[in-house]
Amino acid sequence: MQNKKIDIEKVAELAHLKLTPEQKERFSKQLMEILAYVETLNELDTETIEPFRHVLEIATPFRNDTAFPSMSREKVLMNAPDTENSFFKTPKVKD
Repeated sequence: MQNKKIDIEKVAELAHLKLTPEQKERFSKQLMEILAYVETLNELDTETIEPFRHVLEIATPFRNDTAFPSMSREKVLMNAPDTENSFFKTPKVKD
């Protein structure tokens, strides 16, 4: 049981959780039950089953990638709070 408790403590540490000894004991048992259930899934023959991409059979609608003219530089910069030499001017971030 000590190994399992160490695993719970590591998970709690990674998740920044403070657990009481009772919670560690309870979560340790729950984690072992979950892992035991997942282990039973390894007994299933899945060789002939195609992997799912999505649970529902839905098609993703894509629009055509159509090129169109962009706005002129002057129009884009028209509402900019500050410009310099036809570019956006922004405050310095780092010296």
